Amino acid sequence: MDAQTPETRAGFVALIGAPNAGKSTLLNQLVGAKVSIVSRKVQTTRALVRGIAIEGQAQIVFVDTPGIFAPKRRLDRAMVHSAWGGAGDADVVCLLLDARKGLDEEGEAILARMPELKQPKGLILNKVDLVERPTLLGLAASLNERLAFDHTFMVSALTGSGVDRMREVLAREMPAGPWLYPEDQVSDAPLRMLAAEITREKLYERLHDELPYESTVETDQWQNRKDGSVRIEQTVFVERESQRKIVLGKGGQTIKAIGQAARRDIAEAAEAPVHLFLFVKVRENWSDDPERYREMGLEFPRER
Repeated sequence: MDAQTPETRAGFVALIGAPNAGKSTLLNQLVGAKVSIVSRKVQTTRALVRGIAIEGQAQIVFVDTPGIFAPKRRLDRAMVHSAWGGAGDADVVCLLLDARKGLDEEGEAILARMPELKQPKGLILNKVDLVERPTLLGLAASLNERLAFDHTFMVSALTGSGVDRMREVLAREMPAGPWLYPEDQVSDAPLRMLAAEITREKLYERLHDELPYESTVETDQWQNRKDGSVRIEQTVFVERESQRKIVLGKGGQTIKAIGQAARRDIAEAAEAPVHLFLFVKVRENWSDDPERYREMGLEFPRER
């Protein structure tokens, strides 16, 4: 590399925070593509989702962790363990807070554990467009008194305000070294997994309050056809027959609408026309099955 060529940098930034702080929306904004599902339903990000951004000569791998909360069920414990594991492995850890809520009980619990992490730390206040400036500055000051953050970012994940500056600052924090992924790659999630996640997002959008978040989607078949299109078969798994009826809807109308919405986003991600076929099956107590956790990239927690 000659003296005129700036050295390349590459590293990981973990985004941690309470459920629904806006991590998935921010990740998609940072990367400039849909890599993480966004839902009003809390705790929709289950495993670590990595989105890859290029800023100058730096490649930043953003890790969207599951929301950190007080775990009650086995799946909850696996997700929280995954979130802290993702934070521990990163070069920089950023705590994301909803500026409208300020430091609530969940945020307080995360903040209390952050001194255990040795790497540089950033504070991201999200939804700043909805908060008066004096309130915002007061919140940032009080949080920095509690923990000396290396950087404080004021952003709106929804509009993209402040996101470019955040990416520039974090790029300078990345260690020198070769890039970890090809230049045109925006996520390390295989397309099959991303397609399943997209369908799960559409499921929640359509049936927000009617469906427990244990429901899951698996991509069973992915067939690249000669005409350049992709034929995909997916199964939506629920835990009870009553839930299966809700997902299907009257005359199959609900699952049809979910499939149409998912197909559009999957086609965009796959950069190909998509033929999507959805099936709904009951699989009781899947949240106690270690194999399902491995498929989601989670460690199966033993009962304590």
